[in-house]
Amino acid sequence: MGPAAPCYPCPMFWKLVLTAAVILGAFLVIRARLNRAEEVALPRRERRPTLSRGLARALAYVLIGLSLGGTGLYLVHAWDRGREVLRVQVVNANTGLITDYQARRRDIEGRGFRTLEGQVIRLADVERMILTPPDAERRP
Repeated sequence: MGPAAPCYPCPMFWKLVLTAAVILGAFLVIRARLNRAEEVALPRRERRPTLSRGLARALAYVLIGLSLGGTGLYLVHAWDRGREVLRVQVVNANTGLITDYQARRRDIEGRGFRTLEGQVIRLADVERMILTPPDAERRP
Protein backbone atom coordinates (compact mmCIF):
# COMPACT_ATOMS: atom_id res chain seq x y z
CA MET A 1 0.00 0.00 0.00
CA GLY A 2 2.21 2.84 -1.16
CA PRO A 3 1.30 6.43 -0.53
CA ALA A 4 -2.37 7.16 -0.79
CA ALA A 5 -3.46 7.87 -4.33
CA PRO A 6 -4.93 11.33 -4.88
CA CYS A 7 -8.66 11.31 -4.76
CA TYR A 8 -10.15 12.91 -7.91
CA PRO A 9 -12.91 13.67 -7.07
CA CYS A 10 -13.17 12.69 -3.43
CA PRO A 11 -16.71 11.34 -3.00
CA MET A 12 -17.03 12.52 0.61
CA PHE A 13 -15.88 16.03 -0.30
CA TRP A 14 -18.52 16.33 -3.01
CA LYS A 15 -21.21 15.03 -0.65
CA LEU A 16 -20.29 17.80 1.79
CA VAL A 17 -20.29 20.41 -0.97
CA LEU A 18 -23.71 19.23 -2.16
CA THR A 19 -25.10 19.34 1.38
CA ALA A 20 -23.75 22.86 1.91
CA ALA A 21 -25.23 23.97 -1.43
CA VAL A 22 -28.65 22.56 -0.53
CA ILE A 23 -28.59 24.29 2.86
CA LEU A 24 -27.51 27.58 1.30
CA GLY A 25 -30.20 27.28 -1.38
CA ALA A 26 -32.89 26.57 1.20
CA PHE A 27 -31.72 29.53 3.29
CA LEU A 28 -31.86 31.89 0.30
CA VAL A 29 -35.32 30.67 -0.79
CA ILE A 30 -36.76 31.02 2.71
CA ARG A 31 -35.20 34.47 3.12
CA ALA A 32 -36.63 35.63 -0.23
CA ARG A 33 -40.09 34.34 0.67
CA LEU A 34 -39.98 36.10 4.04
CA ASN A 35 -38.96 39.37 2.38
CA ARG A 36 -41.81 39.08 -0.15
CA ALA A 37 -44.27 38.17 2.58
CA GLU A 38 -43.29 41.24 4.62
CA GLU A 39 -43.88 43.54 1.64
CA VAL A 40 -47.39 42.23 1.06
CA ALA A 41 -48.24 41.49 4.69
CA LEU A 42 -50.93 43.08 6.75
CA PRO A 43 -50.01 45.94 9.04
CA ARG A 44 -47.57 44.90 11.78
CA ARG A 45 -50.08 44.95 14.67
CA GLU A 46 -52.47 42.57 12.90
CA ARG A 47 -49.81 39.95 11.98
CA ARG A 48 -49.42 37.01 14.28
CA PRO A 49 -46.13 35.17 13.96
CA THR A 50 -46.50 31.43 14.40
CA LEU A 51 -43.04 31.25 15.90
CA SER A 52 -41.17 34.10 17.53
CA ARG A 53 -38.01 35.20 15.76
CA GLY A 54 -35.82 34.39 18.78
CA LEU A 55 -37.28 30.90 19.15
CA ALA A 56 -36.83 30.18 15.43
CA ARG A 57 -33.22 31.36 15.59
CA ALA A 58 -32.52 29.26 18.70
CA LEU A 59 -34.08 26.22 17.02
CA ALA A 60 -31.93 26.78 13.93
CA TYR A 61 -28.77 26.99 16.05
CA VAL A 62 -29.72 23.80 17.91
CA LEU A 63 -30.26 21.95 14.62
CA ILE A 64 -26.94 23.22 13.22
CA GLY A 65 -25.19 22.22 16.44
CA LEU A 66 -26.71 18.74 16.35
CA SER A 67 -25.72 18.35 12.71
CA LEU A 68 -22.13 19.44 13.34
CA GLY A 69 -21.92 17.30 16.47
CA GLY A 70 -23.19 14.23 14.63
CA THR A 71 -20.75 14.81 11.79
CA GLY A 72 -17.90 15.22 14.27
CA LEU A 73 -18.82 12.01 16.07
CA TYR A 74 -19.01 10.13 12.77
CA LEU A 75 -15.58 11.39 11.69
CA VAL A 76 -13.97 10.57 15.05
CA HIS A 77 -15.53 7.08 15.03
CA ALA A 78 -14.30 6.40 11.46
CA TRP A 79 -10.81 7.63 12.35
CA ASP A 80 -10.71 5.53 15.52
CA ARG A 81 -11.98 2.43 13.72
CA GLY A 82 -9.29 2.85 11.06
CA ARG A 83 -6.62 2.82 13.78
CA GLU A 84 -7.88 -0.52 15.15
CA VAL A 85 -5.26 -3.26 14.95
CA LEU A 86 -6.53 -6.54 13.51
CA ARG A 87 -5.06 -10.00 13.34
CA VAL A 88 -4.80 -10.98 9.68
CA GLN A 89 -4.48 -14.66 8.85
CA VAL A 90 -3.46 -15.57 5.33
CA VAL A 91 -4.59 -19.11 4.50
CA ASN A 92 -3.23 -20.96 1.49
CA ALA A 93 -6.16 -23.00 0.16
CA ASN A 94 -3.87 -25.58 -1.48
CA THR A 95 -1.55 -26.37 1.41
CA GLY A 96 -3.60 -25.21 4.40
CA LEU A 97 -0.64 -23.16 5.63
CA ILE A 98 -1.73 -20.25 7.87
CA THR A 99 0.47 -17.17 8.26
CA ASP A 100 -0.36 -14.57 10.94
CA TYR A 101 0.12 -10.82 10.57
CA GLN A 102 -1.12 -7.68 12.30
CA ALA A 103 -2.39 -4.66 10.41
CA ARG A 104 -4.47 -1.57 10.99
CA ARG A 105 -7.98 -1.68 9.55
CA ARG A 106 -7.32 1.35 7.33
CA ASP A 107 -4.31 -0.42 5.76
CA ILE A 108 -6.38 -3.39 4.55
CA GLU A 109 -7.96 -3.08 1.15
CA GLY A 110 -8.98 -5.62 -1.42
CA ARG A 111 -6.52 -8.48 -1.69
CA GLY A 112 -3.63 -6.75 0.04
CA PHE A 113 -2.61 -5.00 3.22
CA ARG A 114 0.32 -3.33 4.99
CA THR A 115 1.51 -4.88 8.26
CA LEU A 116 2.36 -2.89 11.38
CA GLU A 117 6.04 -3.35 10.46
CA GLY A 118 5.42 -1.72 7.05
CA GLN A 119 5.59 -4.89 4.97
CA VAL A 120 3.18 -4.86 2.01
CA ILE A 121 1.40 -8.18 1.46
CA ARG A 122 -0.53 -9.08 -1.71
CA LEU A 123 -2.60 -12.26 -1.70
CA ALA A 124 -2.37 -14.81 -4.48
CA ASP A 125 -5.48 -16.28 -6.07
CA VAL A 126 -5.22 -19.41 -3.88
CA GLU A 127 -4.91 -17.45 -0.63
CA ARG A 128 -7.70 -16.24 1.62
CA MET A 129 -7.64 -13.54 4.29
CA ILE A 130 -9.26 -13.93 7.71
CA LEU A 131 -9.62 -10.79 9.86
CA THR A 132 -10.09 -11.03 13.63
CA PRO A 133 -9.41 -8.76 16.60
CA PRO A 134 -5.89 -9.46 17.93
CA ASP A 135 -7.15 -10.51 21.36
CA ALA A 136 -9.60 -13.10 20.01
CA GLU A 137 -8.96 -16.68 21.11
CA ARG A 138 -6.68 -18.58 18.79
CA ARG A 139 -8.06 -21.85 17.56
CA PRO A 140 -5.74 -24.82 16.96
